Amino acid sequence: MNLQKMLKQAQEMQSKITEVQSRLEAESYEGQSGGGMVKVSISGKGLAQKVTIDDSLMAVSEKEMLEDLIVAAFNDANTHREGNFSEQMSKITAGLPLPPGFKLPV
Repeated sequence: MNLQKMLKQAQEMQSKITEVQSRLEAESYEGQSGGGMVKVSISGKGLAQKVTIDDSLMAVSEKEMLEDLIVAAFNDANTHREGNFSEQMSKITAGLPLPPGFKLPV
């Protein structure tokens, strides 16, 4: 592989990455916990958009569990977001000689 060809591929990859990042940032991801009793929607940038809580968890005695479930649902949504991003980036960088352990920003 000559240097000029490699630079051209890198520029094309950068363009595709920018395009995919923009598309992924516009998407929403949902995570849930407690068997679906708590649901959290986040943006492609990882910002919380919506929290849905089952009425049965609204008792004061369930406060600590509810807090834990919200955190778990948020983390679940973020795992979906990161997995989708990694999958899309793998498609773009397939076949390019990236150094071992090289991670693209999420």
